[in-house]
Amino acid sequence: MKKIILLSLVFFQSVGFSQSSQTTEINEQVWKPFIKYYNAHNATEFLALHSKDVIRSPRDNKAIWNWDKYLERQSSGDQRDLKENSQRKLELRFSERISNTDRAIDIGVYKSTYIFYDGKKESYYGRFHVVLRKENEVWKILVDTDSSEGGIIGEKEFMQAKSME
Repeated sequence: MKKIILLSLVFFQSVGFSQSSQTTEINEQVWKPFIKYYNAHNATEFLALHSKDVIRSPRDNKAIWNWDKYLERQSSGDQRDLKENSQRKLELRFSERISNTDRAIDIGVYKSTYIFYDGKKESYYGRFHVVLRKENEVWKILVDTDSSEGGIIGEKEFMQAKSME
């Protein structure tokens, strides 16, 4: 009986370590550069974090985009923001993270703060659901959806989720 308990503890610790190791790898390969390139208005590098098979759905807009459409939309938004001299700061917090060796699901809340040329700030919130896939040993975003859920997502929900690290 003691052997079974000991083996169970070792198994669950190794599963926890594996999950933590994959989460760290995903943070380094996807989420940290995602935030960096989004904030820098760099659509090309931002989209490089996504699979060429990506499915992007900004659900508030009832839209579904492929990689080409996503790049087009991201680029035009970046150019508009740069022309208007506005900055943005994206922050992500996570409520659920599940992964195995080559697939992962991350669910959480984002906060995107826009800083306009006159110094005025506006923050927007939404819940995201992302499916990731390891391609050639690198994590890529395969499915990316988000929604404000009718405007009910806010600072409270953002703070209830866990920080990336």
